[in-house]
Amino acid sequence: MNKLVLLLGFALLATIGHSQYDSKGKYRATRFRAGIMWFYTGLRPAKEDKIRKYDRLIFDVTYNDWNGDQKLFQNHWASIGLNTSFMFDIPLLKGNKVALGIGVSHQFTNIRHNNNLIKDYTAGTTTYAPKTPTDKYQKSIFGGNSFSIPIELRFRNEGWKHFKFHIGGKIGYQADAFSKQVGTFNGKRSLSKSFGFPDNNRLIYSAHIRVGFRNWALFVSYNFNKVFKDESSVQLNQVQTGISISLF
Repeated sequence: MNKLVLLLGFALLATIGHSQYDSKGKYRATRFRAGIMWFYTGLRPAKEDKIRKYDRLIFDVTYNDWNGDQKLFQNHWASIGLNTSFMFDIPLLKGNKVALGIGVSHQFTNIRHNNNLIKDYTAGTTTYAPKTPTDKYQKSIFGGNSFSIPIELRFRNEGWKHFKFHIGGKIGYQADAFSKQVGTFNGKRSLSKSFGFPDNNRLIYSAHIRVGFRNWALFVSYNFNKVFKDESSVQLNQVQTGISISLF
C-alpha cells in the first residue's frame, strides 16, 4: 500500500511538473489544453511554439422546442436533449483569436409536448391535435437521433481566461424519430412507443451561436428544415436553447 501511495505521488508530481511551462512564462501554469485535460500536456512539456486549442469536445445540454404552427415555450420544461460534438479547432490568426471549427456531431432530441401527433400513412402526413379528456396518457413525447457535420467560425480573446463567440451551422441526417406515450392503466404504468413518421424530414440543416467564457457558453440553435415535410402536415421547426460545456 505504501508503495502504491508513493507511486501515485510521483505520478502527480510528474504531471504538475510537466504543466509549468508555456510559451509566455516559465513559472505560469500552462493553458495549452482546456477543461478536464487543462493541466496535462503529455509525457513531455508542451513545445514553446505550440498553439493553444479549445472547444474540441462539446456537450450542449438543451431545452428542445419547436416554432411554426406551435409557438415557442409551450412544451413541458422536461424537454431536455443532448448534443455531442467532436471538433477540430483550426487557428486562423496569431494567438488563436479567430479559428475555424469543424467536426462531427450527434444530437438527441426529446420534446415533451403532452398532445397528439397523428400519423396518416395513407395520406403521408403528420398532424397535431390537443389532448382530449378521453386521452388516458400523462406524457406524450417526440424524439429522435441525428448525425451531422458542424462548421463554425470562432472568435475569442487571447489567453485561457477568454471570452468566446461562435457562429455556425450544420447539415446532417435524421437517423430516426419516435413518438412515446406514458400513462397509468388499471393501476399499472403503461408505455407505448412507435418509430417512424410518414413524412419525417431526413435532411436537417441549422444555424447556431455560442456565447460564453472559457469552458461554458450559452447555446441557441434553429433548424431551417421542417420536422415534417408534407405541406398538409403540421409545420414545425426545431429550436434549441441551453448550455454548452467544453471538456478540452
